[in-house]
Parts: sequence; structure tokens; C-alpha cells
Amino acid sequence: MPTDLMRARAPPASPPTSARNFNIVAIALTGALVALQLVGLALLERSHAHAMQMSFPREPAACTDTPDVAVPQIPYD
Repeated sequence: MPTDLMRARAPPASPPTSARNFNIVAIALTGALVALQLVGLALLERSHAHAMQMSFPREPAACTDTPDVAVPQIPYD
């Protein structure tokens, strides 16, 4: 009789297979979305840095007494 009582109270050893599969799929999709976001962020920062480098010429490190050099204007659309 004590063994029957222990069997009745023991929780199942593992969740149902469909719930476990759903959890695995949810974790995999979350990981894939996070990876895509990180790749997109890296590409965005790279393109932004490249655009900033092309837009602004480098400034001299120190001021000099020489006259200013004419800088061509960038036409806007």
C-alpha cells in the first residue's frame, strides 16, 4: 500500500513532449531574433561611421596663423 500512495503523489518526471518542443522552438527563435538585431545594429553603426567619415574632413590638430584654405561646398539635393 505505501508504494501505491507514493506513485499517486509523485509529479510527472518531464513535461509533455509538445510543451517541451514549444519551449525549444521559442528559445531558438528568440536567439535568432537577438542575433539578427545584433547584426543589424553592427551594420547600421558601420554605415553611419562611414557616412560621417565621408561627410566631414579631418580638422587640424592645432590652430595655425596661416589663412584659411577654401573648402568646396557639398551641394545638397
